[in-house]
Order: sequence, then structure tokens, then C-alpha cells
Amino acid sequence: MKSKHSLPLLLAATLGLSACSSKKVEPEMYSGFLNDYSVLTEHQSPSGQTVLSWVSPALAKGRYTQVYLAPSQFYPRSQPTERIPQSTLSEVTRYYDAALRHELEKVVPVVSQPGPNTLVVKPAITQVASSTQGLRFYEWLPVTLVAAGVSTATGIRDQDSQIATEVSFEDGVTGFVVAEVVRKGTGVPLDDDKQVMTADNLKAVLDGWASDLRQSYVAVGR
Repeated sequence: MKSKHSLPLLLAATLGLSACSSKKVEPEMYSGFLNDYSVLTEHQSPSGQTVLSWVSPALAKGRYTQVYLAPSQFYPRSQPTERIPQSTLSEVTRYYDAALRHELEKVVPVVSQPGPNTLVVKPAITQVASSTQGLRFYEWLPVTLVAAGVSTATGIRDQDSQIATEVSFEDGVTGFVVAEVVRKGTGVPLDDDKQVMTADNLKAVLDGWASDLRQSYVAVGR
């Protein structure tokens, strides 16, 4: 005999799998911005987040005494929508640049152009999106499961704000890539699938990325 809870449980499994967001960028989400994804391996950032990264074994400590920060860009080219307008996308890159500069200037001179002994940092935003939040523990209980499914179907559940980045680190003279990183983050949730996302939803993520980059530079580059 089939359990009377089999349909709700199947619904829960389906919703949970489709709504759950990994903290790691999967290969199918690589944008093509970086030269070589095959060298990336999983590591923990200074803040404890999962990232995919690579540092050239030939990179010597103290090799770079200054940094050139290239303007961040969307890659592929951003496509504004009603929920993620161009004003949000523009503010995201502006804030990302400012956050990176603010953190890096604490530990290394940031110069206006590439040159000798200069590490070129090239950041790209490869995704800005929203997705329905996964079911919380109490919503998996059979009594509340159907209601949770209905709220998802009608678009009234909270939406995660998501963003991903890929960063290439290059020699200021040769252009050779000396490090790469790929990561994603989840910002302040949206109330439902109608709310417009702003840069404020993502600023804490961008601040965290910038702080991790500063700490990583100190650990690897100095």
C-alpha cells in the first residue's frame, strides 16, 4: 500500500533539489573568462568559504610589490531584466571595484597602470540571479509540506540573491596568468519573486570577497 505521505514527500524532494543552491560554482557555470579551468582545485578562503582556485607553483613570495586593479566587468555581457535592472548591475561593478581597492590598499600600493613588479587583478562578475529558497527543516514535515509547495508555486517564498565571480591574476609585464579564483555567494534574500534586486542585496558578499582577497594576497603574494 502506498503511503499517504508519498506525494508530499516526493514534492519535498523535488522542491529541495531544485531550490537548493551550492556554495561552489559547478563546471557547467564556468563563463569562459579564465584561461584554464582544469587547474582549479577546491580550497577554503580565509573566511572559510569554499572556492575553486589555483596559484602558480612558480610564484615567488615578494615577487609583486604593487597591484593594478582592472575595472570589474560582467562576463558574459550583462542582460538587465525587470527584477535586475541596469542600475543594479552598474552599481554592483562600481561597488565591487571600490571594495577591492579599499581592502588591497591596506596592504599594498594600488597603481594606475600595469608595469614591472605589478600584479594585475582582473575581476569579472559571471552571474547575478535569484532563486527560490530551499525548504527549511520544519517545512519538510507532512503537515506543512503542501502549504510550502503552494507558496513556492505562487511565488511568495523568499528568494535567494546570488552572485558569482571569476578573477584572473596576471604579471604586469608578461601578462602570464599566475593565479585564478572562482567563487559564488548568497546575499540578502528578496521577499518574493516580484521584488527588484539592488546592489544592497549583494554588498556584504562583495565586501567578503574583497577581504578574502586582501588576506590571500598577504598569505601568498608578500
